[in-house]
Amino acid sequence: MSAQCEIAVKASAHAPMSLFERWLTLWVFLCIVAGIALGQFLPAPFQALGRMEVAQVNLPVGLLIWVMIVPMLVKVDFGALHEVRKHVRGIGVTLVVNWLVKPFSMALLGWLFIRHLFAPLLPAEQIDSYIAGLILLAAAPCTAMVFVWSRLTNGDPLFTLSQVALNDTIMIFAFAPIVGVLLGISAITVPWDTLVTSVVLYIVIPLALAQLWRRALLTKGQAHFEATMAKLGPWSISALLATLVLLFAFQGQAILSQPLVIALLAVPILIQVFFNSALAYWLNRAVGEKHSVACPSALIGASNFFELAVAAAISLFGFESGAALATVVGVLIEVPVMLLVVKVVNASKGWYERG
Repeated sequence: MSAQCEIAVKASAHAPMSLFERWLTLWVFLCIVAGIALGQFLPAPFQALGRMEVAQVNLPVGLLIWVMIVPMLVKVDFGALHEVRKHVRGIGVTLVVNWLVKPFSMALLGWLFIRHLFAPLLPAEQIDSYIAGLILLAAAPCTAMVFVWSRLTNGDPLFTLSQVALNDTIMIFAFAPIVGVLLGISAITVPWDTLVTSVVLYIVIPLALAQLWRRALLTKGQAHFEATMAKLGPWSISALLATLVLLFAFQGQAILSQPLVIALLAVPILIQVFFNSALAYWLNRAVGEKHSVACPSALIGASNFFELAVAAAISLFGFESGAALATVVGVLIEVPVMLLVVKVVNASKGWYERG
């Protein structure tokens, strides 16, 4: 890694959590309330926005999602991939949990809770869609927020950067096949053309543009790059919140008629977060990795690239689908749950290092 990049990584490791990041759950809750209210009192404008589609892609949402995703992908340095060899055991644990355990365990939890245990309490016509949303959420490892969780645990910033770069590389090729296989196993029709289009629109193209933009910013110096990233942060979260207002404007009637749905969808998501973070943390301890590596490894195994999940759910199943709602529940609980995981791994450092 270049000296310039290493300085940037170390500086970002000590950056405080922004106001938007710290209170994301509150903003999401307010967007739920605002979206439901606007959808009930002003249905016509939202119906008009919902009809603005080209090839099953809603244009307003597509634009908002790009504003969401691109700034996050600009932070990813694929030059950090060579750092992978310095932490082979930690990277190995991360890959196993992210790609061999997490999506499949979520599919199992969806089958158990949504299709069976909670089925009598949920609208029957949305069962498949809820499970699809949970699978989409679990199949996209965290890209941006993991940098926040890593610095809150004093995680190794170079390891964090390298594992994010590796996960993003794998996601380009693995996201669509894993989602397709798990939807098929769950007896859900796989819209392969829309799924592949979603990968191109929300992973491949934004990633290519982000890397070109990153290179252009860095030619003007690291200070200019950091200043631009600081300005873009609120835009990214604001676009996410605007998307949620639109989504809940369409979901409002379903939520008002069955408010229990959000709590029921949260159950498998919570179990998945705690299970995968604990598994990754324990495996890192078992193979002898440092605590500063185990923390970001466990946290990326638990958190999700929820922006991509929301985008894919809307593209595949629509605004009013259970899949879109399920991915938004992941956004709603992400920050408080991950802060709890951060607290646990920090408090258990003595136990970890005795191992």
